[in-house]
Amino acid sequence: MPKLTSLTLLLTCWLSFVGIPTVQAAYILIPMDDNQTNHLKAYGIAYWVLEQGTEVDWLLNYRGGSFMCAYQEKFERELIIRDVSYQILSDAQANSILNQIASPDVNMDAVRLEKPPKVAVYSPKSKQPWDDAVTLVLTFAEIPYDIVFDDEVLTDQLPKYDWLHLHHEDFTGQYGKFYSAYRHQPWYIQQQKEYEALAKKYGFAKVSQLKLAVVKKIRDFCASGGFLFAMCSATDTYDIALAADGVDICESMYDGDPADPRAQEKLNFNNTFAFQNFTISRNPYEYEYSNIDNQQFERGLNESNDYFTLFQFSAKWDPIPTMLTQNHQSVVKGFMGQTTGFKKRLIKSEVVILGETKKIDEARYIHGTFGRGTWTFYGGHDPEDYQHFVGEEHTDLSLFPNSAGYRLILNNILFPAARKKKQKT
Repeated sequence: MPKLTSLTLLLTCWLSFVGIPTVQAAYILIPMDDNQTNHLKAYGIAYWVLEQGTEVDWLLNYRGGSFMCAYQEKFERELIIRDVSYQILSDAQANSILNQIASPDVNMDAVRLEKPPKVAVYSPKSKQPWDDAVTLVLTFAEIPYDIVFDDEVLTDQLPKYDWLHLHHEDFTGQYGKFYSAYRHQPWYIQQQKEYEALAKKYGFAKVSQLKLAVVKKIRDFCASGGFLFAMCSATDTYDIALAADGVDICESMYDGDPADPRAQEKLNFNNTFAFQNFTISRNPYEYEYSNIDNQQFERGLNESNDYFTLFQFSAKWDPIPTMLTQNHQSVVKGFMGQTTGFKKRLIKSEVVILGETKKIDEARYIHGTFGRGTWTFYGGHDPEDYQHFVGEEHTDLSLFPNSAGYRLILNNILFPAARKKKQKT
């Protein structure tokens, strides 16, 4: 399988002229193992090929989860422009790979990607004092997305999209529990004004009621077949809001009146996607929402020894978790966030754990179904910034084109395009 460089076209022409046989270009293979120069942009190429109306085969567990598509000269040009490694295959070589993958003796499979998913990112229109790993990687990979927020959600625009991302969001109505440290900052004051105005616009007396309505709309999006992906505080606050439906868990600095003193006993864990039996934080000055998250002092880890391991699933029998864990590394660098890792004892039994830090009994990456849709929760804020602080500069992904942590995000973005593929004959 000869690897092409930017000089290959000239070499191919010369070989043809002197009469030396060359590989007949029938397919393009985009390897996703350690030989790939830019893993993140490779996902963007796969998405772009789908936009051109050409299907892509996702070769699960073959060379790190490689992509293969029919050869077109414009695809090759785009690969060169984006500096993504690739190989030209003959029809026979492509069939040989598919036959190898189809063997019952190997943990591999091929999934057909058919149509580029329409992507939405839930984010306020005003500038936030932190970055969002998903919008960073979508931009770097050149995958298009729309920004949506409460207006779009509450006016039923989510059904236009296949995939929705939530990030550093607080669905409990407590403004990220930043009150203690940042309540005098202009961005905090402005955010509170905007959220209160939105609540009033839609007839809600409190921001917590507005956010609960948003959470329920997102739940309906999943139930109807949508794909939900959440990171950082959007994971646990989503479930806390569902559990606290009809219960006031916000103190007076957040909504003007005290929280219900019996709020904890009134939580309904039947409403949640992922978590159960958790205890909410009643301290309005604490930078935590509940005991779902493993706090730093509980974890006992630092940047030098914080890693999590991806589970290996059966590609032929469990294609969905296999797709979500495709990577060139099975051990991934950990990274912190307001919500970093989930206590496994508080995760519902039906939830699939995709990645864990076993020595501290912590799940980092989990997945489940709701109705006809799915959800995936990924702990931490930025896979290439171990402890990202408010106001810090955004991560430059050109410095991390082979990030294993960011690859997990992009797996989720391509997942909605997949259909189980029959072996080529």
